Formats: sequence, structure tokens, C-alpha cells
Amino acid sequence: MTDKIVVLTTCDSEEEAVELARALVEQKVAACVNILPGVRSVYQWRGKFEDAQEWQLVIKSRRDLFPKLKEAIAAVHSYEVPEVLALPVVDGSESYLSWLDRELD
Repeated sequence: MTDKIVVLTTCDSEEEAVELARALVEQKVAACVNILPGVRSVYQWRGKFEDAQEWQLVIKSRRDLFPKLKEAIAAVHSYEVPEVLALPVVDGSESYLSWLDRELD
């Protein structure tokens, strides 16, 4: 097990996704953010069925930075309750994991 994490969130527009990705990388709480278009999310919100087009963000970070990362997402995100899920990185290439460390605070 490593100390690296992948954090998932979604945004309702490409513009917001790019703004959020840039903010996270600039603040050095994320080394890299992939933005995947065309995600379809089906869920219930306030008793209403939702079927929404979203942009998925795949955020690469480190476990000790997760509190700051959550705060940074909340500061930029337009959703009242944004998705913020951290998944552990069990293993990875040593060169990529080292690069992540160099890019993070």
C-alpha cells in the first residue's frame, strides 16, 4: 500500500471542471487531474430523480493532503454536496509515484 490516493469528483460543466482542476494543481494538493467528458450520472436528489451529464475528475494526490484537497474542492465547486471519494493506490510504477511526490506540497 502506498500513501497515494485517487480522488473522484464530478462537475456539471467543462468550464467548472477545468477551473477546479487548475486550482487543485496550482495549490499543489493534486499532482494531476484527468477530466473525462460525457459521464452520465443517475441519482436521487431531494426526492427527485436526476439523470445528468457531468465531467468526471480523476485527481491524483496523497493521503496526508486529503483534508486540504477536500477544502479546495468545496471552495470552487458549485454543488451543494459534491462527490469527494478517496481511493487508495495499492501500488504503481516507482517513477510515477516519485513524480507525484515532487509535484505535491
